[in-house]
Amino acid sequence: MLREFRDFLLRGNIVELAVAFVIGVAFGALVTSFVDNLLMPVVAMVIGEPDFRELTFTINDAVFRYGSFLTDLIAFVAVVACVFFFVVKPVNALMNRLHSPTEEGMPDEERRHQELLAALHQVRAS
Repeated sequence: MLREFRDFLLRGNIVELAVAFVIGVAFGALVTSFVDNLLMPVVAMVIGEPDFRELTFTINDAVFRYGSFLTDLIAFVAVVACVFFFVVKPVNALMNRLHSPTEEGMPDEERRHQELLAALHQVRAS
Protein backbone atom coordinates (compact mmCIF):
# COMPACT_ATOMS: atom_id res chain seq x y z
CA MET A 1 0.00 0.00 0.00
CA LEU A 2 2.80 2.43 0.83
CA ARG A 3 4.56 1.45 -2.37
CA GLU A 4 1.48 2.34 -4.43
CA PHE A 5 1.23 5.67 -2.64
CA ARG A 6 4.92 6.38 -3.28
CA ASP A 7 4.53 5.46 -6.97
CA PHE A 8 1.49 7.73 -7.19
CA LEU A 9 3.37 10.65 -5.68
CA LEU A 10 6.41 10.16 -7.86
CA ARG A 11 4.51 10.12 -11.13
CA GLY A 12 5.46 13.00 -13.36
CA ASN A 13 2.05 14.67 -13.31
CA ILE A 14 1.83 15.05 -9.54
CA VAL A 15 5.36 16.41 -9.21
CA GLU A 16 4.85 18.80 -12.14
CA LEU A 17 1.57 19.99 -10.65
CA ALA A 18 3.21 20.63 -7.27
CA VAL A 19 6.05 22.59 -8.88
CA ALA A 20 3.58 24.59 -10.98
CA PHE A 21 1.55 25.40 -7.87
CA VAL A 22 4.59 26.67 -5.96
CA ILE A 23 5.74 28.74 -8.93
CA GLY A 24 2.20 30.09 -9.36
CA VAL A 25 2.01 31.20 -5.73
CA ALA A 26 5.39 32.93 -6.00
CA PHE A 27 4.40 34.53 -9.31
CA GLY A 28 1.13 35.76 -7.79
CA ALA A 29 3.00 37.37 -4.90
CA LEU A 30 5.40 39.03 -7.35
CA VAL A 31 2.60 40.45 -9.50
CA THR A 32 0.66 41.60 -6.41
CA SER A 33 3.75 43.44 -5.21
CA PHE A 34 4.19 44.98 -8.67
CA VAL A 35 0.57 46.16 -8.70
CA ASP A 36 0.55 47.48 -5.13
CA ASN A 37 3.97 49.15 -5.15
CA LEU A 38 4.51 50.28 -8.75
CA LEU A 39 1.32 50.26 -10.79
CA MET A 40 -1.24 51.57 -8.30
CA PRO A 41 0.80 54.68 -7.36
CA VAL A 42 0.95 55.61 -11.06
CA VAL A 43 -2.79 55.01 -11.46
CA ALA A 44 -3.43 56.98 -8.26
CA MET A 45 -1.33 59.88 -9.62
CA VAL A 46 -3.49 60.01 -12.73
CA ILE A 47 -6.80 59.63 -10.87
CA GLY A 48 -5.81 61.82 -7.93
CA GLU A 49 -6.47 59.33 -5.13
CA PRO A 50 -3.47 58.14 -3.11
CA ASP A 51 -4.98 54.72 -2.41
CA PHE A 52 -7.93 53.00 -4.05
CA ARG A 53 -8.57 50.76 -1.05
CA GLU A 54 -10.15 53.66 0.83
CA LEU A 55 -12.78 54.43 -1.83
CA THR A 56 -16.25 53.62 -0.47
CA PHE A 57 -19.88 54.59 -0.69
CA THR A 58 -22.66 54.07 1.85
CA ILE A 59 -26.29 53.07 1.41
CA ASN A 60 -28.46 52.71 4.53
CA ASP A 61 -25.45 52.32 6.82
CA ALA A 62 -23.99 49.60 4.57
CA VAL A 63 -20.46 50.49 3.46
CA PHE A 64 -19.41 49.32 0.01
CA ARG A 65 -15.63 49.22 -0.38
CA TYR A 66 -15.37 49.34 -4.15
CA GLY A 67 -11.81 50.64 -3.99
CA SER A 68 -10.52 47.28 -2.77
CA PHE A 69 -12.40 45.61 -5.60
CA LEU A 70 -10.85 47.99 -8.15
CA THR A 71 -7.37 47.28 -6.79
CA ASP A 72 -7.97 43.52 -6.94
CA LEU A 73 -9.39 43.85 -10.45
CA ILE A 74 -6.29 45.72 -11.60
CA ALA A 75 -4.11 43.03 -9.97
CA PHE A 76 -6.09 40.30 -11.77
CA VAL A 77 -5.74 42.02 -15.14
CA ALA A 78 -2.01 42.44 -14.51
CA VAL A 79 -1.63 38.73 -13.68
CA VAL A 80 -3.55 37.69 -16.79
CA ALA A 81 -1.52 40.06 -18.98
CA CYS A 82 1.78 38.82 -17.53
CA VAL A 83 0.81 35.18 -18.00
CA PHE A 84 -0.36 35.83 -21.55
CA PHE A 85 2.62 37.87 -22.71
CA PHE A 86 5.39 36.09 -20.78
CA VAL A 87 4.14 32.48 -20.83
CA VAL A 88 1.41 31.80 -23.41
CA LYS A 89 2.81 33.84 -26.33
CA PRO A 90 6.39 32.48 -26.04
CA VAL A 91 5.17 28.89 -25.62
CA ASN A 92 2.87 29.22 -28.64
CA ALA A 93 5.71 30.67 -30.72
CA LEU A 94 8.00 27.83 -29.66
CA MET A 95 5.34 25.20 -30.42
CA ASN A 96 4.73 26.73 -33.86
CA ARG A 97 8.45 26.57 -34.62
CA LEU A 98 8.72 22.99 -33.42
CA HIS A 99 5.62 21.75 -35.23
CA SER A 100 5.75 23.77 -38.44
CA PRO A 101 6.23 21.39 -41.34
CA THR A 102 9.46 21.86 -43.24
CA GLU A 103 10.26 20.49 -46.65
CA GLU A 104 12.59 17.87 -45.18
CA GLY A 105 10.34 16.95 -42.25
CA MET A 106 7.20 16.30 -44.28
CA PRO A 107 5.99 12.76 -44.73
CA ASP A 108 6.16 11.49 -48.33
CA GLU A 109 2.39 11.56 -48.81
CA GLU A 110 2.11 15.13 -47.57
CA ARG A 111 5.05 16.21 -49.75
CA ARG A 112 3.34 14.62 -52.76
CA HIS A 113 0.11 16.52 -51.98
CA GLN A 114 2.08 19.77 -51.79
CA GLU A 115 3.70 19.05 -55.16
CA LEU A 116 0.31 18.27 -56.73
CA LEU A 117 -1.16 21.49 -55.36
CA ALA A 118 1.79 23.47 -56.72
CA ALA A 119 1.32 21.83 -60.14
CA LEU A 120 -2.41 22.63 -60.12
CA HIS A 121 -1.68 26.26 -59.27
CA GLN A 122 0.78 26.45 -62.18
CA VAL A 123 -1.77 24.97 -64.60
CA ARG A 124 -4.45 27.32 -63.34
CA ALA A 125 -2.16 30.34 -63.64
CA SER A 126 -1.26 29.61 -67.27
